[in-house]
Amino acid sequence: MNHQSVGTLLLGIGALAALVGAIVYFFGDKLGWIGHLPGDISYQNGNFSFYFPLTTLILVNAIIWVVIKIFR
Repeated sequence: MNHQSVGTLLLGIGALAALVGAIVYFFGDKLGWIGHLPGDISYQNGNFSFYFPLTTLILVNAIIWVVIKIFR
């Protein structure tokens, strides 16, 4: 990789991070269901708690896959 492609990659990652930040900032109160879907694993026992958002991860993965397929 040359410096120009690394710079382009970093700009793309920064733009994506800014977009996600703007979505969370403006629509954060409407996104409360993310991480609380049926199938997300949550376990609490005393001082110990474990949380694994399995269904949320599958949903996000499917959305990212569709977006990549559209732009490809």
